[in-house]
Amino acid sequence: MPIAPTAGGRRLPRRGRARDLALAVATAALTVPLLTVPSDAARTTAPRTGFELSGGARWTRQSEEAFLLADLARRGDRVSVRRIGTTDRDRPLRLVRIGSTDPGALTVLLVCGQHGDEPAAREACLSTVRDLAYATDAHTRALLARTEILAVPTANPDGLAAGTRSNGDGVDVNRDHLALRSPEARAVAAVRRDHEPDVIADVHEYAATAPYYDKDLLVLWPRNPNTDERLRDEARSLALDRVRSAAEKAGFGTGLYGVRTDPATGHPVGRTAGDGQERVLRNIAGLTHAVGLLTESRTDALSAEERADPALNARRRVASQLVALRALFRYAEEQRANIAAATAASRSAGTDDRGPVFLGGSDDRTPTPDDTLADPPCGYRLTKDQFARVRDELSLHAVTWRPDGDGVHVPLRQPARKLIPLLLDARAAYHLTNGQVDTAC
Repeated sequence: MPIAPTAGGRRLPRRGRARDLALAVATAALTVPLLTVPSDAARTTAPRTGFELSGGARWTRQSEEAFLLADLARRGDRVSVRRIGTTDRDRPLRLVRIGSTDPGALTVLLVCGQHGDEPAAREACLSTVRDLAYATDAHTRALLARTEILAVPTANPDGLAAGTRSNGDGVDVNRDHLALRSPEARAVAAVRRDHEPDVIADVHEYAATAPYYDKDLLVLWPRNPNTDERLRDEARSLALDRVRSAAEKAGFGTGLYGVRTDPATGHPVGRTAGDGQERVLRNIAGLTHAVGLLTESRTDALSAEERADPALNARRRVASQLVALRALFRYAEEQRANIAAATAASRSAGTDDRGPVFLGGSDDRTPTPDDTLADPPCGYRLTKDQFARVRDELSLHAVTWRPDGDGVHVPLRQPARKLIPLLLDARAAYHLTNGQVDTAC
C-alpha cells in the first residue's frame, strides 16, 4: 500500500491518514449541532455530556444523562422526555421526542446501547438528541418540522451500570424483541407499536477479529426473508449507499456486520452473525414495517496511539457513529416520500393474506422447504390459558384477535401477517406458544 509522510514525519498508510483527518474533524464536531455550526448562543447554553467534558476520557454518567435530558425537556413544545419503563434494578428507561407531531410526519426511532458494554453507541445518541434540540439553523428546523425523531438513548441502563452486555437479569435485550420478557424490550416494543416508526436505527459496537472482520464501522439491514421487498431495498440503500458511503468519505473503513471479508479481494469468506433471526431488533424492524438500520462501531484500539490513549479510541468510536447518524437524517429528509410509500405498502400487504411465510432463512440464504409455509393458514387458535400467557406480548406486537369459544382466533389477514406465524407456529424457532393451525379459510 502506498505510504506518505505526515506533518510530524511519521509515515502512515494513506487510509490511516484519511482516518486521522476524519477523526480530527469528527472529534471537533462532537459538540456542534447535527447539520450545521451552532450560533454563539447555542454554544454557550447547550449542555455537554460527561464524555465531551472529559475529552472522551470517560463515558457520560447516568446522573449526567438525567440532567441533560431534563434540560432538553425544558426546550419547549419541540422536545419532550418521558419515562417509558423501569428496569428490574429500578432504573428509568426514557424516550426523547424531538420535532413534529403531525400525523403525516416521517418518524425515525433511534435505539441506543442495548448492550451495556457498548457505550459509544449511547454517547452518539445523547449528543445527537442534544444537538437536534438546540439547533437553530434553517436546515435542521426544516427537518424537524416534517420529522418526528424518537430516541431511547440508554436502552439497557442496568447493563451500562454493570458494564455487561446483558441486562440486570442476564438477558440479552437484543435477543428479546420477539418474546418481550425483559422490561427493556417491552418498552421499545410499546414505542414501536404506538408511534409506528418509518425508520429504526439500532446503534451498537463490536469487537473485531482481524484480518477478516475489523472495519471501523459495520452496517446491515433487516435480513429476515419476510421483510417486504420494498422495505429491504430502502434499507439496503440506506446502509450501503448512504451510511457506508458517508463513513468511507470521512475516512473510516466499512463493512457488513456478520460477514467476514478477505482484505485482499473484498470478497466474503464466511458469516459470523447478521442472519435473519426474528428476535433481534434489526429484523423486527423490517417485520413491523420499518426501514431498519444496524450500525456497529469497532471497540478495539486501531493503533499504538489508541492503545496508549483510551480517550482517542473512544472519540474515534463515537465519531464514526455520528457520521452514520448524520447520513441517516440526510436520507430521511431526501427520501421521505419513498420511505413513506414503502412502509405504507408493507403495512397494507398483510391484509391481502397472500404469499408464503418463512420460518427460517435470510435474504441471502434461501429458506428450506421445511422453513416455508407455502400455503399459510388462515390463522391460529389459542386456548384461554394460552391467550392469558401471551396476550400482552401480542398487544405489544400490534397483533389483533377475536373471541373464539373459550379462547381466541388470531387471523393472518392483518398488518402483522408475516410476524404472527413466528409468534404462534410450533415450527418457528422462537415461538411464544403452540397455536392451533386454522386452515378452514
